[in-house]
Amino acid sequence: MEFEEFTQKSKVIRDAYHKLEKKHHGREWTVEEDALAFTSDVGLISRYVMDKADIWPATQREDSNLAYKIGESVWWLAVLAERNDLDFKEAIELFINKKLTDFK
Repeated sequence: MEFEEFTQKSKVIRDAYHKLEKKHHGREWTVEEDALAFTSDVGLISRYVMDKADIWPATQREDSNLAYKIGESVWWLAVLAERNDLDFKEAIELFINKKLTDFK
């Protein structure tokens, strides 16, 4: 999947979640609530990495495994960039280019 396609699909998915939030809670989540959801998924990644090393038991479901949570976390980063008026691709390029310069 191309990067632009990924960011567009990320927006479509987030809009669908906003509809569910309105239905169940009467409002859309704030950007702070999105950030909290992202950090919750990052914590789950840690547990799934530990599970893979056989030091933490985790329930393996299709939506509850390491590969899925890594994908979901990247999706959350795209959402958080968009909600903070940042270009996700530019943010990644900024970081990568800075680190490549730092470590030359």
